[in-house]
Amino acid sequence: MKSIVYYLIAAAFILASCESEELQEKPPNIVLFLVDDMGWQDTSVPFWKERTPFNDRYHTPNMERLAVAGMKFTQAYATHVCSPSRVSLMTGMNAARHRVTNWTLKKDSLQPMEKDHDSLEFPMWNVNGMSPFAGDSLAVHAMPLPQALHDVGYYTVHSGKAHLGAIGTPGADPLNLGFDVNIAGHAAGAPASYLGTENFGNGEGQNEFAAVPGLEKYYGRDIFLTEAITEEALRALDSVVTIAQPFFLYMSHYAVHTPIMADERFVQKYYEKGLDSIEARYASLVEGMDKSLGDIMDYMEQKNIADNTIILFMSDNGGLSAHGRGGALNTHNKPLASGKGSMYEGGIREPMLVKWPDKTEPGSVSKYQVIIEDFYPTILKMAGIDSLQTLQKVDGQSFTAALTGEKEYAGVRPLFWHYPNEWGVEGPGIGAASAVRKGDWKFIYFHASRKMELYNLAADIGETTNLFEEDSEKAKELAEVLSKHLKAVGAQMPIDKATGEKVEYPIELWEDDAE
Repeated sequence: MKSIVYYLIAAAFILASCESEELQEKPPNIVLFLVDDMGWQDTSVPFWKERTPFNDRYHTPNMERLAVAGMKFTQAYATHVCSPSRVSLMTGMNAARHRVTNWTLKKDSLQPMEKDHDSLEFPMWNVNGMSPFAGDSLAVHAMPLPQALHDVGYYTVHSGKAHLGAIGTPGADPLNLGFDVNIAGHAAGAPASYLGTENFGNGEGQNEFAAVPGLEKYYGRDIFLTEAITEEALRALDSVVTIAQPFFLYMSHYAVHTPIMADERFVQKYYEKGLDSIEARYASLVEGMDKSLGDIMDYMEQKNIADNTIILFMSDNGGLSAHGRGGALNTHNKPLASGKGSMYEGGIREPMLVKWPDKTEPGSVSKYQVIIEDFYPTILKMAGIDSLQTLQKVDGQSFTAALTGEKEYAGVRPLFWHYPNEWGVEGPGIGAASAVRKGDWKFIYFHASRKMELYNLAADIGETTNLFEEDSEKAKELAEVLSKHLKAVGAQMPIDKATGEKVEYPIELWEDDAE
């Protein structure tokens, strides 16, 4: 049962929304299209100053179409693993504050790789994910984005990957988070199988935790998971499009997460390009995802609602590169360093596109720096909601001014990442760490070694030259900015097994040296 406080806040929210002077007579439909593990260059749309060989490898004509119709963001960020990004998206909170700092699965339990680290003891983070209810242990209690939209009349549809709460917790079911419809979403972060012929992993001897639920009508059919959840999502919209009720579609693809399986509709061309079998299958996952985007855009046009439908495209973390890929490891996001799981740019920089009819200039490009928690206040503002009394402190900032061309990023707002955890795979920049970007500068603090790194991303997007020694004053400035943030949000830090003490905030190392 929802708490009385929850209902009171929801009621206050509705009142505030209805009183908003900017609330449109006909609220826009909103499609949030989130891809899993898609790298910055896993697309034929270039997000850098120049095209790269990766942009020529992948075929994403519908991303190109969306870029022509809307705005491309070249400096958009998420966290470097999935659940933290998804909870930030749904709450507007920075990961250090909501404490769902690693990927979730089993209730009340740290991840296996966190239980016996060589040098660090990890804190008991919010392993149960997010919860709409007060009092749930090891979970962050917040007003979910879909609930906020639902409360002002939006029909809310979840389709695809959820991964917002551990198995058996309220947050594992999107219907508890304000969605009217849940298609295939549950606690797991990857599908057991993408194939309808394999019942998407449902069956004897398959991975029961990762088996995709609720798609029984497709069992035994020659259909790919990406296509099936898209068909179901559009079918769910049919009932409200005819009565002109505004909708929020969270199209949250399992693709392009492992297992890297071939989407037979597209894979042959990549074999013919000479890609190895893994990379050809991966490219087919990317193109299948792009086909879904095109199907959704076509649907909006066919229903004559494209002019009142906002589409936001984003990935939840950087592209997989440290394991499981073809070719040389840690190279799949070049010129960005590393990939998923890393504090380097390859792990956190994302492809982002937004089409807001009559608001965004078609074909425009923005250098505005955006982070995943910014989507929460932005989408609320797009829906005409100017004030919302949330349960949580919202760290994100609306980027609507950037979308309308009213504001360009001045480089003064810091962006923060915090990961007092273990991912379980080795690679550049992977491991427990915290980081801040402010303007062109990025500072990274690795918890186990206490190593600090400083980069000027404008001059060195590949983070090849550590300027920590050369510009120690800038490093100290950013270490202080990062430390203040971590202290302000009560960020958890690991314990150093050698000393039994918590790992210091980075600025404290300067203070110790001064003594």
